[in-house]
Amino acid sequence: MSNFTSRPVLRWAVPAAAAVAVVGAGVAAKTLAVAAEPDLPPRTAAQLLVDLQTARLDGLSGTVVERADLGLPAIPLLTGDQSAKLSSLVAGKHTLRVWYSGPDKARVSLLGTQGQSDIIHNGNDTWIWDSQAKEAQHFTGSPGDGDKPGARPTPTDLPTSPQEAADLALKAIDPTTQVTIGNSAKIAGRNAYELVLRPRDTASLVGEVRLAVDAQEKLPLRVQVLPRGTANPAFEVAFTQVSFTRPDNAEFAFNPPAGTKVTEGNGAAKAAQEQQEQQHAGATGEKPKTAVVGTGWTSVLVLRTSGAGADANADDTKKVQDAIGQLPTGNGGRTFNSKLVSVLFTDDGRVLIGSVTPEKLTQVAADPAAQLK
Repeated sequence: MSNFTSRPVLRWAVPAAAAVAVVGAGVAAKTLAVAAEPDLPPRTAAQLLVDLQTARLDGLSGTVVERADLGLPAIPLLTGDQSAKLSSLVAGKHTLRVWYSGPDKARVSLLGTQGQSDIIHNGNDTWIWDSQAKEAQHFTGSPGDGDKPGARPTPTDLPTSPQEAADLALKAIDPTTQVTIGNSAKIAGRNAYELVLRPRDTASLVGEVRLAVDAQEKLPLRVQVLPRGTANPAFEVAFTQVSFTRPDNAEFAFNPPAGTKVTEGNGAAKAAQEQQEQQHAGATGEKPKTAVVGTGWTSVLVLRTSGAGADANADDTKKVQDAIGQLPTGNGGRTFNSKLVSVLFTDDGRVLIGSVTPEKLTQVAADPAAQLK
């Protein structure tokens, strides 16, 4: 899986996608307490960027705390603090244990009050385990399959480690980003520099992203995302304890407990099926049902809804439709706005999502590239 082999320092846990990562979070967040600012040798922003890109990680284990406060509505699925469901990562405060041992061994464990959920990658095997539901999914695939659609599971798109969150932020660095040095800090008992990324485009709802970089190992220890005009993070993921010693191989061995329902997933077969569907769409002249308009901080994801599928849950579909129906109208559809996310449900059946102002979504909705007709 390229997710574990490409840029191993910054991408060693579950996959992440920036556009969707910011859509599902809520519940108040407070910054993690840190000690007095340590006295570190001066280092420029350019030097820290080089450190992040060139650092090498052989092994790691630790505890990660994730907090979110995007101001989304109180939906039970999203706002269950300390839930062990992977889907609950989109909101509230959560504690995770993480292990990494080279490009082919990684594990993330979400700890809840009534159980835990794990993602374990070991060689060609990947497991997703829900202890409360007593269910496990098993995927197989070679490391080279990581870039193929469906080749690896994606149970959540929210970053589950500072490495993942930093990777997403670093992708946005271009001339539209101002990069500066912040205050040094002590995170998880370790000295760290702070790198600050600020979007120049005022259409972005992101005010700044703060990356705390380990002074010795050159790895991210904490990432905070602050909305424009505020001093409190709307999203934060940070180590509270970390060791850079390679974990024992036993941490990556998984045998489903007795009574666990195991479902086999064949990533290669799914990838082939999706490729055939894409080829069929091209042959019939059908245009894609999704598009990304713009780049960097102000990119907008555009979807065209096609109604509930044959296997969709009618009750869930109705609840979603009712919730959308309660949103205020304006700008050519119904809108929802939070600290870091704006959503526009257009009258012609499209959904636009971005970490941008509502006015920007309206502008994108009129763009020919966003029509999806």
